[in-house]
Amino acid sequence: MILWVNPILSSFPPHLTQSPSKSAQISHCCLADSTVPVSPSLKRRCDLYDLHKELVPYTEAWSWQNAIVKEKKALIEKNEDLTDSLIILQHHPVYTLGAGSSEKYLNFDVKNAPFDLYRTERGGEVTYHGPGQIVMYPIMNLRYHKMDLHWYLRALEEVVIRALHSAFGIEASRVEGLTGVWVGNAKLAAIGVKVSKWITYHGLALNVITDMTPFQNIIPCGIQNRRVGSIKSLLKEIFPSKRYVEEDNNHHHQTVDSELIDITHKSLITEFCQVFQVDLGINLVKPEFGNTLSQT
Repeated sequence: MILWVNPILSSFPPHLTQSPSKSAQISHCCLADSTVPVSPSLKRRCDLYDLHKELVPYTEAWSWQNAIVKEKKALIEKNEDLTDSLIILQHHPVYTLGAGSSEKYLNFDVKNAPFDLYRTERGGEVTYHGPGQIVMYPIMNLRYHKMDLHWYLRALEEVVIRALHSAFGIEASRVEGLTGVWVGNAKLAAIGVKVSKWITYHGLALNVITDMTPFQNIIPCGIQNRRVGSIKSLLKEIFPSKRYVEEDNNHHHQTVDSELIDITHKSLITEFCQVFQVDLGINLVKPEFGNTLSQT
């Protein structure tokens, strides 16, 4: 069955209630490439919650996003919204639907779904999240960037396109009329967002070493006749002799996978800073997710 979860935390992670000056952070400055369109505003601080090596249950990350959005809306009322936020992580296997998604793109009975299935408030059709996929949830006040949803979607695509090029030399692109990032006929990154009072949440998912099998149970993003790909599978096709795609033993396989995740993560963070013109404050306190959601 489809679960619509009440996505509000009963309590904030401890560090979310602290003022910016009291949070344990490291300043990370990124410089923009002036030859590519970037956020038109002055640099703004962005708090990074980095869990890219961890599998976080979808509902917990969803609740965390909503809690931060709620807090930011309250700060806006007091003219105290000083920072954006970025959550980066991986998820346990899960299917998610957008607010207006059609169930016709599911190749299974919703009462007997292969994994948990949630209908969310984001835009877009059904997608899959799972291990080996890096997910970025930017929670940003577009009043300090550009109050234009289409610009924001193109900016997220730009982050991925640049990251793929800088890290692996992969030439990715957009497809006219569709949202996401593509290499040929393969979609590597899916994007689905929600904007409330110009505060963004949800975000993008980039397949790095993702098992593609679960995508066979859906029509990803409702797009027919196109496939879903990953960085690892693409590198195997393009550079079959490279060390980072060889799999001669299990230990080497695990090492290669870990390196691909780390390289992709680093590149995404760098390009995110450049595109949105933000300075990252890396939060050193791991959030304590709890069982804070009620299900209906």
